Amino acid sequence: MIRPFSTALATSLFALVALPALAQDANLCGGVGANGQWLGGDEASSDISTSPAHIEQMALVLMRNEFVGLFSVSQDGDYRIEAQGRGGGDTVLDVRDASGEIVASDDDSGGDASSRAESFLTVGTYCVSMRSFDGSPITGFVRAGRMDQEPLTAGFAAPSNDVANGECDLSVAQQLTLGEPLANPWATQNVYSFELDAPAAVTITAENEAADPILTLFDASGNWLAENDDFDGLNSRIDMANMLPAGEYCVALNLYGDESLPITVTAKAYDAMEVQMNLYARGDASPPLDGSYPVAALGELQTRLRQDVTVGGDAIWYSFDIYAGGLVLVEAIAQGQGDPVLVMYDDLGRLVGYNDDSDEYGSVDSLLTVRVQPGTYLVAVRQLDNQTQGLIRMVFERYVPARP
Repeated sequence: MIRPFSTALATSLFALVALPALAQDANLCGGVGANGQWLGGDEASSDISTSPAHIEQMALVLMRNEFVGLFSVSQDGDYRIEAQGRGGGDTVLDVRDASGEIVASDDDSGGDASSRAESFLTVGTYCVSMRSFDGSPITGFVRAGRMDQEPLTAGFAAPSNDVANGECDLSVAQQLTLGEPLANPWATQNVYSFELDAPAAVTITAENEAADPILTLFDASGNWLAENDDFDGLNSRIDMANMLPAGEYCVALNLYGDESLPITVTAKAYDAMEVQMNLYARGDASPPLDGSYPVAALGELQTRLRQDVTVGGDAIWYSFDIYAGGLVLVEAIAQGQGDPVLVMYDDLGRLVGYNDDSDEYGSVDSLLTVRVQPGTYLVAVRQLDNQTQGLIRMVFERYVPARP
């Protein structure tokens, strides 16, 4: 028998934002931009190539949601995209092109926990997502503009060849060969370089969660190009999806952890498919339902369903079908060791629910409560700690409105 739900139950995810015009394309930025807001107020005023000043929106984001702002570029060039939280809020931003590919991502490059990405962008429409680093509620500003316009954030100071400040000295750099990892303790080696014989898109990673590395990329002249702290757990990754010119590049490595631990640094050719697969594995985007990525189909969710799964840091995905509006509860309960995270999307790839700890009696188990309409929904479960592998009991429950 299908259980009714009372009006006391509420959804677990919502966001309040100042609302300029909405996007109309449900597939914009791979679905992320479906409910995005034009940063200039409307589409015509959101071209940062021709705007007389920067464009900006303020957003209040609650309960692990994100604000998505839209802007366009009518001339290829260098642009600055920023996010800054009020009251010391720690922002994270991602910039996606119209196809949904991340072209820039940043946590703290704006200084004081603000985010700042300075990237070469080609003609097209872009989505910038702002969220809180720890998932707590945040009020912040999102700004997009040209390099000659007023910045929102302080950014980093001018380079002084001081690695401890995230800067680079090519004279002490160890040469990287594309595709070949190098591992050294930070105290022994913390500056690397690589050379491109021809224009290329590249990915740079720094791996050892116990060391908690930080990556910063510069060109040979010392110009800051990109920075990342925590991309995959406490590991760092920079994806330069747009072609870098031929030449030499400098990679500065910093860390928050033990300086004696080895950190594996790799520079390799950018692989758009790998980037997309990583998004699915982290639960940061929903996979397609065409069989190209493993999603366990549970069929129609009628009343209550239980599923046990052994999962680590990579998400395990489920889909289920709803044929009448109502409420869905999804629980992830650790059976022994584990700290599960739940993420839920609709079939258009829109995030509709996220939970880490349900906070019931201090529990680290996860609980989602999501109001649903007819359609297909996807749920991902993973461990918060990438190093943990454990049994998680999943419970899916459906409720329908009580009749008056």
